[in-house]
Amino acid sequence: MTSAVHPPSTAPDDIPLTVTAWRDYDPDACALPGMALGSHRLTGPMSEETDRLWGLGARRVTLPRTVDLAPAANTAPATARRTVRSLCLVRDLTARAVLVEWRLRVGPGDDETWKLLSHLQPPQRLEGAKDAQEQLLAWRGTHYLCKCLWRQGPGFLQIRDRRWGDLRRFTCDEPHYHDAIARLDPGAPAADVAPDALADFIKEHLVLRVGDLAWWLPYRVKRWIQEAMAV
Repeated sequence: MTSAVHPPSTAPDDIPLTVTAWRDYDPDACALPGMALGSHRLTGPMSEETDRLWGLGARRVTLPRTVDLAPAANTAPATARRTVRSLCLVRDLTARAVLVEWRLRVGPGDDETWKLLSHLQPPQRLEGAKDAQEQLLAWRGTHYLCKCLWRQGPGFLQIRDRRWGDLRRFTCDEPHYHDAIARLDPGAPAADVAPDALADFIKEHLVLRVGDLAWWLPYRVKRWIQEAMAV
């Protein structure tokens, strides 16, 4: 994997999630007949489930369960899978510009996780850390779409990351790096990912560890919100 910095086996889909969706995110509009899409049980791959919600016209989605990333919260494999599926949903809906209402809990003294996730739709509440409110305000004040994404071209894959204030670009042309991303995208046991690719992605803060799983942070946009050269 080559990089450039410009100054300033996958987890099984057997853990269902339940969300509530609306066609609009304006409270008055959501009260109109037909705007509430009701609760949906999500059982398949999150990329397919987000496409299904998008196809229904969802513009606001609520996750009823808090996403818990505190160190002791994901020691059980089933809990880790549920957490990763929730994160996939937030990531993939963010990529589709769907408003996500969710809550996040981190461990005491954790002042890094919010930065890793700062390309995602900010949560309604951030809990656990001593400075959680300050972190949440910073997250909300610096968030914008396409902050950390990946795109694929003929024979290569590129990640563009602005979470740290500058543009960092990483280009992968090795096939096993592409395979690693495909495995990491829904979350995968670290042992199932090529060690050199995983080490590079962790070094560049492109992977989040959740229990025994490793999860791919950047999202793949469906369409550019501005000129591609500006992203």
